[in-house]
This record gives sequence, structure tokens and C-alpha cells, in this order.
Amino acid sequence: MEHSQPKIAPEQRRGRAAPSCETGRFERHSRHAEWDGWDMAEDLPVIRTQISDERPRSLITYNRSPDLPFDRSINPYRGCEHGCIYCFARPTHAYLGLSPGLDFETRLVARPDAPDVLARELRSKRYSVATLAIGTNTDPYQPVERSREIMRGCLEVLRAFRHPVAIVTKGTLVERDIDILSDMAADGLARVGISVTTLDRVLSRKMEPRAPAPKRRLATIRRLTEAGIPVRLMVSPVVPALTDPELEDILEAGAEAGADAASWIMLRLPLEVSPLWQEWLAEHYPGRAARIMARLREMHGGKDYDARWGRRMRGEGPYAEIIARRFVVAARRLGLDRKTPALRCDLFRAPPRAGDQLDLF
Repeated sequence: MEHSQPKIAPEQRRGRAAPSCETGRFERHSRHAEWDGWDMAEDLPVIRTQISDERPRSLITYNRSPDLPFDRSINPYRGCEHGCIYCFARPTHAYLGLSPGLDFETRLVARPDAPDVLARELRSKRYSVATLAIGTNTDPYQPVERSREIMRGCLEVLRAFRHPVAIVTKGTLVERDIDILSDMAADGLARVGISVTTLDRVLSRKMEPRAPAPKRRLATIRRLTEAGIPVRLMVSPVVPALTDPELEDILEAGAEAGADAASWIMLRLPLEVSPLWQEWLAEHYPGRAARIMARLREMHGGKDYDARWGRRMRGEGPYAEIIARRFVVAARRLGLDRKTPALRCDLFRAPPRAGDQLDLF
């Protein structure tokens, strides 16, 4: 691994959230930077984003989780340059032999053949249509999408097949695809979820260093809804003793921007995310670290995280119940508690290909 070491100097990781680059959990060996004994100043290079390509044999991933409102998803990219320190997807980078720390936000994998693979899978006679989720693992509108346009290619395929899609993003680049999404939304085929974790620009910059600022995300909600695209405000994650005081303010801002529904998820710290999060707290909010972790452990039976279904998204106990009640009351007051209509599956059909024999009737 090119820059795998347990602690990275701040000047090397400007604009990044993870303070370290611990080796992935499946690796037999780790690498650590050591002083070479020479008393001379040495400027270390700033860590830059690297992008490699992957040619996937399949794209649609299926799940059977009762906690999720969808059973299938796709990911145009692995890793995410937004670099949100709390991202529950960080441990997936270990499957690539990379670190869930800085590697997750600096060593990305693009899947340029994704649109073609998606079209092939949708055309299969065995395929049964249901809403496809995008952005549930890594953000499809992270900065690399501006030049690669893999997400746009996937949307073009979904529009051609008249296939329902639900997108989750922090990226304002979704505005580029309003032309496609508005067409699909007019037929009940598209929804977008915009994640807003905090309204505090300073906190957001530390916690989500390369994601758009909160105010800019709210502007995206407004632009999408003005184009007829339904948007859900996602207060995710709620961080106890750090962002939870903002819960009602975030909901009010989302409703004012035009969101028609809202949801929330408590901070989750699976596997390598917990030590990364605690390192980040120690660096940026040392005075609150003990209180934040105490609240999380209260909600997870004394552990940093409880992965059991029905508990992992919200936690349990008095504190979790208070957050849930506050959300219900505020969402009801703002009209964000409505049940949104299901996306349509009855319009799905495979478009003709060049050379296909057309029906006479």
C-alpha cells in the first residue's frame, strides 16, 4: 500500500477527514512510517486522489435486510472522495486490500462499464422489476462523477427501460441530471434523498470535508423540487451531543427548501469506523468525545455499535426514544411525515436494440 501508516501528518491530509490509514482487516501485514535517523527536514507530499478502473461482471447487488426499504442497489464507484468520517461504508474498502481510513477517500475505483452491465442485467428474462437504489453505499455524485459521468450513463439506461430509481446523495452535481430525473419523476419513476447532517458550515467542513456545504445542499433540494422531482430530506446521521440539537432546525430548513418527506438515522460505527471516528473526535472535539461515545454506548448495550436488525439504525433506550419523539413531533408539524407514493414498476420495458425485429402490432 502506497501510503499505509497508522497516523498521517495534518499537512499531508489537508481536506481529508480520516486521521490515519490503518491497513485493512484482511491483510496479514501492515506498514508503518518510521524515522530514518537523519536529522534533516523532509517535506512529505500531500496525499492526492487516485482513481483506478474496474470492469464489473455484474452490477446489481441484492439484500434481504428488513431495515432497508429496497432490495437492490448499484454503485458506480467504490470509495468516496466526500470523505465523511462517519461513513458506514468505509469497511468495504478492506475487501479491496485497502484502508477504510484515508484510502477510502483517496484511492477510488470507478466502474466505467456500469451502464452497459446494468442494461444487460435489466434485459435478462429472469429480471423482475423493483425500485433500484443508488447512493446507499458510496455517493454517485462525488467529485469524480463530473468528469467520468458513469452515474449519468446509468440514469440514461434506467430512463430508457422506464425503471424506478431512488437516489441518495450529498452531491450538488445531481442538478446536472435534472433533465433526466424530471422526465422520470413526471412518470413516477424517480425520487431523490438529500442528506443534511448539520447546518453548521464549520462542523460540516471538518466532518464531511469534500461534500458541498449545508446551505448549498438545501439549494439543491429547492432546484430539484422546482423541477418536479420529489425530494426526501435525510437527517443522517444524527450525532448525539454534537448535531442532535440541530434536529428541528434541519427539518425546518429542509421543509422550507421544498422537501416533501424526511427520515433520520442515528450515527453507526461498524468495524473500522469506530476507531476512525474516535481518532477524529480526539483531534477536533476532545472535550465532547467522552460524552458522545457514552451516549452511543447507552443506545447499543454498552458497545460502540450493535449490528442487529431493528437496532442498528436507531439504537434503543431513553436517549434514542427522545430523538425519535422529537423527530416525529417536528416532522408532523412541518408536514414531512406524509407517506410518499411508491415508485411505479408497471411502466418497465426493455427498449429495442439496433437489429431487433419490431412487433407488427
